[in-house]
Amino acid sequence: AEGTLKNIIDLNEKIFEILNKNQNRLQIKCEFKSISGCFSELIEKAKEKYQQNVVILIDEYDKPILDNITNIEIAREMREGLKNFYSVIKGQDANIKFVFMTGVSKFSKVSIFSGLNNLRDITINKKYSSICGYTEEDLIKYFSEYLLDKNIEDIRYWYNGYSWSGSERVYNPFSILNYLEDGEFKNYWFESATPTFLIELLKQKKYYIPNLETIEAGETLIGSFDIDYINPENLMFQAGYLTIDSVKQGVAEIRYKLTYPNFEVKKSLTEYILLNYSYDESQTSKFRIKIEEALVSCDLERVKEMMESHFASIPSDWYRKNDIDHYEGYYASVFYSYFASLGLDVRCEDTTNYGKIDMVVVMKHAIFIFEFKVLKTQEETGQALKQIKEKNYKEKYKSMNVPIYLVGIEFDKEKRNIVGFEWEVVK
Repeated sequence: AEGTLKNIIDLNEKIFEILNKNQNRLQIKCEFKSISGCFSELIEKAKEKYQQNVVILIDEYDKPILDNITNIEIAREMREGLKNFYSVIKGQDANIKFVFMTGVSKFSKVSIFSGLNNLRDITINKKYSSICGYTEEDLIKYFSEYLLDKNIEDIRYWYNGYSWSGSERVYNPFSILNYLEDGEFKNYWFESATPTFLIELLKQKKYYIPNLETIEAGETLIGSFDIDYINPENLMFQAGYLTIDSVKQGVAEIRYKLTYPNFEVKKSLTEYILLNYSYDESQTSKFRIKIEEALVSCDLERVKEMMESHFASIPSDWYRKNDIDHYEGYYASVFYSYFASLGLDVRCEDTTNYGKIDMVVVMKHAIFIFEFKVLKTQEETGQALKQIKEKNYKEKYKSMNVPIYLVGIEFDKEKRNIVGFEWEVVK
């Protein structure tokens, strides 16, 4: 459905519009006034007129729910309205050849397709793993003339990587076609549908954004969901912001490793998150440039100044509207989003022999090891850097033969800013 539907009245009007368009297209007149009655009659009369079983194509079957995902009551109304509409399909089984439905999310059969036990989900079926994108073989075979002066490795880095099997990977058709037309590496797909509902969900769930780098998931997490319990990782996978990196058969179930599909998505999503976790969009964009310059020159004092300015620029009224600062992961999430949106090699919860490092930024000229702590009342600063040194986190990176910066950063939730920022460099 085009446009955003705000309530059940809008939904019913839109469904009637679609049914009326199909009546006109098929030159059929329905007599029933209810949505379910009209839909059922349309199927029966179409079969009778054309002497063939009906094919039903439904695109964005879940859009009315997702457009209202942050308003649970409206989302439930939309779910019930769609459930009533889709229930017609079960009763018309004898008159239908097949039904093909696409959407962002995978709602459980019980919640929205009650009784449709013959529905088959092909999202992660290996037979259909390349149905929604171009493989690299497709790209080279059919678009060779557009690739003559292009670097395939750069193209792969930006736009390849979507996988629903853990092995075969495909390019986003929208992004790669726009790139081949323009010849510029840009965020094409992301700009076509910014995930406002998803960002609001991440805020509501107080999600620790660095976790997006690597997620271990079972079949339940990437399976169907309902609006009464929505897991951010589940929705991000189904919406295309995360993809299957690898698959491993466990003792009792299959285990999936999820990550960003490519640089376009990682850069775009983290930049969008950063802007929504900030207050002044233009100021945040300026800070990003200055932070990158500071890291390139290993000027950590400058990084400190930029991040202090970032948090200081947010008025207290902004926090009152969305209690985002009430969870400890907020501060580390802002740092992560700055680094990741710049395209830096950011490694989170990096495991060593001595424990897990909060965050590491790996650059050609230097390694930056970060430890974050939110201090309790009157707790002394200096604990974050002390932990990095005591646990010898630097040991894992010494073989890279570049300077290693140990950076301990501490926050005060009352002041909503950095109160401790210490570093040492080892070679």
